[in-house]
Amino acid sequence: MTEELKERTLPFKCDILDKEPQEVKNIFGGASCTIPPDAVAVYDTIMGMQVMPNPDWEIVRKGIDWFIEHEPEAYMVLLD
Repeated sequence: MTEELKERTLPFKCDILDKEPQEVKNIFGGASCTIPPDAVAVYDTIMGMQVMPNPDWEIVRKGIDWFIEHEPEAYMVLLD
């Protein structure tokens, strides 16, 4: 992971499981992009929260805002 990515503060506590960038697919349109491990963790948390019986929409919003700031191109493909 690059030094720049190591310095990015995550919007909430989440586990980064991957060591390498991963290709992630938009569940609605099928478009995909490759994102770094920290972004995968944030994305997985956002998507997982949305299927919870009582989602914490503040976490979803923080994750989306984080994507807009740190991964704007991936945001447009995956979350917009």
